[in-house]
Amino acid sequence: MTSRDERGTKHNAQHTTHNARSIGRSDHQTRWNGSYKERLFTLVVATMSKRTLDAFFSRADSPKRTRTNATSSAILPTAPVAGSIQTTNHSTYPWPVPHLPGRVTEELELQVTAQGKEIKDQPHLDLLYFQPFIPRSIERELFTFLRSELFFYRVKYTIKRFGKETLINTPRFTTVFGIDETSRFFNDGTQIVEASDLSKPVRKDKYKCRPRPIPECLDLLRRVTEANTNTKYNFCLVNYYASGSDSISFHSDDERFLGPDPAIASFTLGAKRDFLMKHKPPKGQEPKPETRDIKIPLASGDMVLMRGPTQSNWLHSIPKRKGGEAEKGRINITLRRAMIPAGTENYYRYNVGEGGVYKWDDSKREMLPWPGSNVPS
Repeated sequence: MTSRDERGTKHNAQHTTHNARSIGRSDHQTRWNGSYKERLFTLVVATMSKRTLDAFFSRADSPKRTRTNATSSAILPTAPVAGSIQTTNHSTYPWPVPHLPGRVTEELELQVTAQGKEIKDQPHLDLLYFQPFIPRSIERELFTFLRSELFFYRVKYTIKRFGKETLINTPRFTTVFGIDETSRFFNDGTQIVEASDLSKPVRKDKYKCRPRPIPECLDLLRRVTEANTNTKYNFCLVNYYASGSDSISFHSDDERFLGPDPAIASFTLGAKRDFLMKHKPPKGQEPKPETRDIKIPLASGDMVLMRGPTQSNWLHSIPKRKGGEAEKGRINITLRRAMIPAGTENYYRYNVGEGGVYKWDDSKREMLPWPGSNVPS
């Protein structure tokens, strides 16, 4: 079957041939003297209104690129700052978040429609691995931008362990945006309404937390990912691993609020870190002998899509690492889809919490408490 891009290439070639014949008929006394290059130049000039010189000499088998629909599903206010810079703002944001630089936006929108590598060689495992998903030409700029412009938290929370309250210090910086499938942001993001009836505001007690919309700089990545994976997402979680000491222990994203067989897209920006996976046996049982542990060294721009039965049957982690590249900092972005309010409450509790805001200080090369925010000591 011929793709739309291939059909377009053939159409342009036929159009060029037709123009050349027309030239021959309208000026039949002109003789094609001189070298082959002179004749080719004459043909190119005659058809320049239809095709650029680059397109004329492009190979038919060059990578196909498709512009993702840039229309955002979020209804958020944007405002110009310092001339042409636009921002996304919301009452829950400590500061307005700028849109991506034009070059980064253009590269993301013109995403190459390459297929990820399927990894399904073990029981209950279904991964799609892109190397990379975010183009190498912009991954560093995107990493630097997000680290500088987003606000982060170092969350502390308590859990009951063996009947005792235990304080947990999250060993990484976190932030989160989005709302579950039962609600929508409306009226410039200032109002939350029921998804089933957009004219009906949600009850005041529906959420204890304060949900906030996904800013445009992350929402563009969400839309591009949806277009390339045929999967819907309504949450964006961002982790910043400042050094090799920051980590996340083995866990699975199998909460009931995600629904059965959830799809989670996980992006790496910045330092390369090992992504470990191990099979999760049923309670009280040993791991199946045919399963083996997995280690994927995720590089900047890479994306792993975990889907199907993976979350129910596999654990994953980013372990601590000493020295080397791990000290340069890594951003992890995960896109997921929460189905009910319990998901919204969970994500804001464990990724925002009650602590203060941190912002990247480029002169000191570290995350520092934002002036005026309530950062616990």
